[in-house]
Amino acid sequence: MASRESAPSVPEVRLKDLSPAVSPIELVARIVTFDRREVTRRADGSRRPLASGLLSDGTASVRFTWWDPPREGLERGTVVRAVGAEVREFRGRPEVTFTWRTRVGPASPAELPRVDGEEVPFRTVRELVAPLEGFRLEARVVRVAPRSVTVGEERRVVHEGLLADRTGAVALSSWSDFGLVAGEAVRVAGGYVRTFRGRPQLVLDERATVVRIEGTDLPDPTELLRAPPRSIARVEDEGGGAAVAVEGLVVGLLPPSGLVYRCPTCQRSVKNGLCRVHGQVDGQLDLRARIVLDDGTGSLTVNAGRADTERLGGLTLDDARRRLRDQPDPSLIAEELLERLLGRRLRVRGSGTRDDFGVTITPESIEPVEVDLDSTAEELATRLGGGRS
Repeated sequence: MASRESAPSVPEVRLKDLSPAVSPIELVARIVTFDRREVTRRADGSRRPLASGLLSDGTASVRFTWWDPPREGLERGTVVRAVGAEVREFRGRPEVTFTWRTRVGPASPAELPRVDGEEVPFRTVRELVAPLEGFRLEARVVRVAPRSVTVGEERRVVHEGLLADRTGAVALSSWSDFGLVAGEAVRVAGGYVRTFRGRPQLVLDERATVVRIEGTDLPDPTELLRAPPRSIARVEDEGGGAAVAVEGLVVGLLPPSGLVYRCPTCQRSVKNGLCRVHGQVDGQLDLRARIVLDDGTGSLTVNAGRADTERLGGLTLDDARRRLRDQPDPSLIAEELLERLLGRRLRVRGSGTRDDFGVTITPESIEPVEVDLDSTAEELATRLGGGRS
């Protein structure tokens, strides 16, 4: 990208204050989405590069168009300063255009405008949809914990958790440590909403502000964590959720279950020694179970990690390694897990997402439920299409 140079004096404007009546302008914003393509000139049929997407500065999100963008240095998350950007109105909303006169250069996230929580509209959890920005939210911290992640070549700490109000719950991902504690009530401003695994997620960075409040009208975290299970059909209709509780019978396992290999850097599944992010790697053995749970109204998938798989299946990763040395067929481990899990009733809590294959739950807890074995066997046979003679 071109470096920032001297330019005619133009007003610096926050995105929430954009107006076609004030143009050109100077702005600082983060690229939220970015799409590069080529368009055909009507005059001579030649091709011209064009980039478009969304910009955000924490006060609002607006669409942008960039003619003849640079070939490198642009990606989602990049903060830019644009001097001489044009503002127009499209379908009743302002949009930004970068022309050949616009000088665009990199900027620091610290240059983004500070957001005053009192000047942005109030939103409830139910109203949070991507790519919403420029709002304040009052919610209860249900849980929060730090996690080390790899961003490019850098290791960073992200604080992940769950916030809730009376309208629902939303996943939290904070790249700054605000000292959040489970159970406290907070007012948040300066965050933005993105879609992660098909569900809204509230993201906080160094621009956000967090203030502790009384929160007397906010739910107690235990209300959410101990909420009774819902039917799987209802969870499917709602498209999952940040805090889902279901109960049902194990009717099968989906591949890959049993022994799997994971990338030592990002922990993604490795197939034939290849990680889709880090390429050729020396995969590390892990144990998992992709459980199919059915409650009579529908079925969904529960992605149980190593700890839950070992506890529920009574088979440790070391046990699986030893058996693999004796019988080098990983499918036998999956078959043994299925034999130990089939027909068991489980209560699962966690976050659920829906795609073309149905709902998948990433569990926070999986607990076996004691049931009458005879009635369970009959129920299971009925669901599998058999029945007892």
